Amino acid sequence: MFSLKEIASVTLTLFAVIDIIGSIPIIIDLRKREGKIESEKATVISGVLMIAFLFLGQSILKLFGIDFESFAMAGAIIIFLIGLEMILGKDFFHTDPETKSGSIVPLAFPLIVGAGTMTTLLSLRAAYSLPNVLVGIVLNLVFVYIVLKASSWIERKLGKDGANVLRKVFGIILLAIAIKLFKTNL
Repeated sequence: MFSLKEIASVTLTLFAVIDIIGSIPIIIDLRKREGKIESEKATVISGVLMIAFLFLGQSILKLFGIDFESFAMAGAIIIFLIGLEMILGKDFFHTDPETKSGSIVPLAFPLIVGAGTMTTLLSLRAAYSLPNVLVGIVLNLVFVYIVLKASSWIERKLGKDGANVLRKVFGIILLAIAIKLFKTNL
């Protein structure tokens, strides 16, 4: 039932979509504005949102009469655009810069668990076994927690150029994932 290959694929896919490394500048800005980041709260809420959508997402689609292939193809387009954002440095999806609530909005939602993450979760559930997807989610939540806790240290070590390189590498990976999802559901 558990497959290291599937767990690795799920983990890396979610890691690229969540892009917690690429979000470090936003996390640092939030920490400066709010005084601190509630790492535990943001991680737990992100986990609840991801797992809830993993289990209820298909029911929600059925409620609206949307087949999974259509949703997966729409998700592939979103993932593709997120990849382009990462590579080109342009924002296609805007969040409200005036939001003052920190750990839940915009950190847990939509930064960690946004449209791309939700779409990816449904696509991953269709492609991989559920236990492997759950392990991938947990591994990503652990990494998200570590990054949130160590954001100031990471900022000093990576520097602006290091964070930009990582963001572009994961952008290319997302483009490839989007094309694969699109081809699979076409």
